[in-house]
Amino acid sequence: MGFLRKINFISYFLLTIGSILMFLPFLLMIALAFSPYEKSLTYPPILIPSDVTINNFKEVMTSNNFFRYFFNSLVVSLFTTFGQIITCSMAAYAFARLEFKFKNHIFLLFLSTMMIPTQVNLVPLFSMMHKLGWINTYFALIIPGLFSAFGIFLMRQYYITLPKELEESAKIDGCNQWKIFWKIFFPLSLPSIVTLSIFSFITSWNSFLWPLLVINSDYLKTLPVALASFKSSFREVINWSLIMAGTLISVIPSLLIFIFGQKYFISGITTGSVKD
Repeated sequence: MGFLRKINFISYFLLTIGSILMFLPFLLMIALAFSPYEKSLTYPPILIPSDVTINNFKEVMTSNNFFRYFFNSLVVSLFTTFGQIITCSMAAYAFARLEFKFKNHIFLLFLSTMMIPTQVNLVPLFSMMHKLGWINTYFALIIPGLFSAFGIFLMRQYYITLPKELEESAKIDGCNQWKIFWKIFFPLSLPSIVTLSIFSFITSWNSFLWPLLVINSDYLKTLPVALASFKSSFREVINWSLIMAGTLISVIPSLLIFIFGQKYFISGITTGSVKD
């Protein structure tokens, strides 16, 4: 028993040290965001600034169309999240509850796409967007993100755990497959939907490379791309206080969606991992 306690103590100690190390960059971001420009150049960096200021936030929000960039990211992330919920849940229901030829083979083909690095898809995706005339439009930012193999896998794992009696009872009452999905399975999958929403929103919100490739108009820039351009737009010397202030603002939506969805996050992510 004493040996197990030592193991637990060491485990918690290492996890605590790891958590502190992972939190330090975030703490440094907060410190720089509230520090004057002169203090941001000090080395080593100060984690607890003595001269706290909010001027950095005022300057960021009043310059370089910051609210437009924020709006663009919000629109793209919300539409992408909503689209993934619809497409992934319907595809997952088909793979979990319907019977059709080559179902397992097609599902494995979907899963195999998760092993392909995102960078490999950039060239064919860009070519498709160019041929469709969607370069420098919201369509190029949103449409490619509406489908997710991970989302299909996550939702399917939940649907296969629901008892068959629900489906059979609905068929006896005269429900077709669409009604069974929309009125029974979809409402019951709230934990998985929230989990998928969190992953989808955060991924879309933080996306940098794809928006950088397909958008060349300042009016359509998303927040991550705009923050990267801040380095050359404020001063000859990089003003890290302003950049960190903008970055801190950009983190807030991701934190809020995780905080409000964490009630369902654990149950959604562990669905299907344990069988009775």
